[in-house]
Amino acid sequence: MGMYVLLGLAAVVVILALKGFQIIPQSETRIVERLGRYDRTLSSGINYVWPIIDRTREIDVRSVQNVNGHMYVYVRKTDRIDLREQVYDFPKQNVITKDNVVTEINALLYFQIMDPLKAVYEIDNLPNAIEKLTQTTLRNIIGELELDESLTSRDTINSKLRSVLDDATNKWGVKVNRVELQDITPPNSVRDAMEQQMQAERKRRADILNAEGEKQSAILKSEGEKQSQINTASAEKESQILRAEGEAQAKILQAEAEAAAIEKITRAIAGTNSDPASYLLATKYIESLKEMTSGKDNKTVYLPYEATAVLGSMAGIKEMFEKGKK
Repeated sequence: MGMYVLLGLAAVVVILALKGFQIIPQSETRIVERLGRYDRTLSSGINYVWPIIDRTREIDVRSVQNVNGHMYVYVRKTDRIDLREQVYDFPKQNVITKDNVVTEINALLYFQIMDPLKAVYEIDNLPNAIEKLTQTTLRNIIGELELDESLTSRDTINSKLRSVLDDATNKWGVKVNRVELQDITPPNSVRDAMEQQMQAERKRRADILNAEGEKQSAILKSEGEKQSQINTASAEKESQILRAEGEAQAKILQAEAEAAAIEKITRAIAGTNSDPASYLLATKYIESLKEMTSGKDNKTVYLPYEATAVLGSMAGIKEMFEKGKK
């Protein structure tokens, strides 16, 4: 009998001794209490905890479960303290802005336990404390802003929220790395009003762009017409100059031709008593009489008032011709 008792005690001792060995994964730790008082913080690797007199202290951790699109949050106990960065996805909550608009907001909180001893002994139910602190701080910050500011100042809200939470959770051994607002959802009536305002603003911008386009088109059209008129006037001016130059050249040629004719007539009647001027005057009279008597229904006979001068000129012409025959 004594042998069996000794074997049983030895087996119990071996089991307890083996149970005291604990392997701590990387980025995790545990708090060990000896006889109810803090003893040490276990590091990663193999550690030994004396059975019966030593025990690991449990801590509350937050867990989230998504069922059919609904997020369920529950808190459980564990003696493993995660030292990695953790994220809390808080459910939507109603906050009131400065202009009394009830808005739904949900946020993401990224934090990390830096001092496990403070996280265990300085606060009870750390996840719940962080959640409530985040909600109240978010309400205070949003309550100082109007709806439009809260919609357009997410970075400012995130910075203020992170700063306040980091200061408040420092005594808990927690460091808040960043806070992100996921959604800011105003009421349906406010969203409809904002959509109408946005449509009106877009329509106003479109009208302004159309007006500017029409204005620019009118300016370009007037400039084109002006340039066309300038080009037309310039072309007409050049045409007039060319026509005037042509007429002047024609008159010069006509004058030169008449001068040459007068010179030839002068040489032709040289040695006679005829006057070249009388000859030219006679030819002009004859041409005028021809024009006056032209026409098939003309039955009027015209005689020049200075008929004697005309006859004298014609006599001179006859004399000139007779001299030419000789």
